[in-house]
Amino acid sequence: MTLKVDLSVVVPIYNEEESLPQLVDQLLEALRPTNQGFELVLVNDGSNDSSAEVLTRLSRDIPELVCVLLRKNYGQTAAMAAGFDVAKGDVIVSLDGDLQNDPADIPLLVNKLDEGYDLVSGWRFQRKDAALQRKLPSILANRLIGSVTGVRLHDYGCSLKAYRKEVLEDMRLYGELHRFLPVLANIEGARITEVKVNHRARQYGNSKYGIDRTFRVLMDLLTVWFMNRFLTRPMYVFGFGGMVAIAGSLLVSTYLLIIKLLGENIGNRPLLTLALVLGIAGVQLFCFGLLGELQIRTYHESQGRPIYRIRATLRGGRAVG
Repeated sequence: MTLKVDLSVVVPIYNEEESLPQLVDQLLEALRPTNQGFELVLVNDGSNDSSAEVLTRLSRDIPELVCVLLRKNYGQTAAMAAGFDVAKGDVIVSLDGDLQNDPADIPLLVNKLDEGYDLVSGWRFQRKDAALQRKLPSILANRLIGSVTGVRLHDYGCSLKAYRKEVLEDMRLYGELHRFLPVLANIEGARITEVKVNHRARQYGNSKYGIDRTFRVLMDLLTVWFMNRFLTRPMYVFGFGGMVAIAGSLLVSTYLLIIKLLGENIGNRPLLTLALVLGIAGVQLFCFGLLGELQIRTYHESQGRPIYRIRATLRGGRAVG
């Protein structure tokens, strides 16, 4: 028999051998009473401990458990993408495998989706982490991301989120973009909200995040900012920058031409070099914009991918199609 899957829970796993049995038990305890068809998609991201063996053993006894073993450590974003691709539920929930997210909060997020939202993000409003090392940087990062992207959430870093499957199908993940899933969903026109969730202190092992992750997050923030603002119109940013540079070059060149006609030597003036640099940079930026427009056109036309998303089509007051 094949059980209909309404809900998929995706959990990326990296060196969590000690917490896995408790995690699975808590997930089953939270979800079995709901009488929903569900699956637990646990993705082992190339762990170098016994996580793969523990998952394999658990999958033999638990019919709801789907064990995905990646060939090597690809990172959290890739592990989540693999889990999303394998998941069969109409609703997908993600959370961390370190027991800091509370599986008992999953029904809360799923019920919030039923109010008409496409993505519900958890908010660890009483976070059990070190104040200076984790909480303060997180607060600053959340405010920065909200200001840059326009999608204001209290806790981008909370992995406990619920999604409608059709929203995830429109997104492609890479880099550290799992943190920016609400922004990517917003680009696709999703309705987003957040709910307060429980957060627990780490019981086993150490955090997998280091200071090097900050740099990667900042680079990906620039990427999602550009995607959010200029995904279908790259000429707006490159073309504008090119026109400003060309205009500056023309102004400086005109000034130099005038003083040259008045008999002044301009061969050794730094302004001449500035005019040349601005002119070359302006032409290059303008060309980048044209190439970007061509690539966007090729991207959409070759895949038949529309630049819009239809939430519903109504005829006679009823949804069709």
